[in-house]
Amino acid sequence: MQITEILAQMGGLQSIAKELGVSETQISSAAEALAPAILGGFKKQAQSQPGGLEGLGGLLGQLGGSGLLDQVLGPQPTDVNRGNDVLGQIFGSKDVSRAVAQNAASQSGLDPSLLKKMLPLLAMLVTGYMAKQAGGGTTTAQHAGDNLGGALGGLLGGLLGGGSGQAPASGGLASILDLNGDGNSLDDIMGMIGKVMR
Repeated sequence: MQITEILAQMGGLQSIAKELGVSETQISSAAEALAPAILGGFKKQAQSQPGGLEGLGGLLGQLGGSGLLDQVLGPQPTDVNRGNDVLGQIFGSKDVSRAVAQNAASQSGLDPSLLKKMLPLLAMLVTGYMAKQAGGGTTTAQHAGDNLGGALGGLLGGLLGGGSGQAPASGGLASILDLNGDGNSLDDIMGMIGKVMR
């Protein structure tokens, strides 16, 4: 199942549509264009974290853990600063975030300004969902790290359409991260920004 379908079932895309005052159809199209870049950014983080995926579990907790998901789903307006923190962590600069929004606009035909508003909200949903899957809230970052190897390896593999989604927790980290088998995952991640993986 694609990440966008999961987030829609949880009510996440509906919450974003309501918050931004646009249709769920538009938000769904935007999410399909934006999600691969967000997931790609997390794959890059997994590669650069000490301990690989386990280290990424700690990072998810530091960013807000499953509480980020609850914030977007809640009735109050969402504080997008937390989402911008996530984007800063996974993309490294606002220029990359802008490029992601611009490329998603060209794919989806949606207004780039809508996509820029949506990007931090979607990043919060994805981060919160991954943390929840790993069993980690804001207070259990270490616990999340302990559980994350198998959970997140399979999750990222499955969400990005990589095989069965049952990626190995360790030792096979390179294969989880490297989508085209050339030994370098960064080009794959940046390529995801330019096109939605099918």
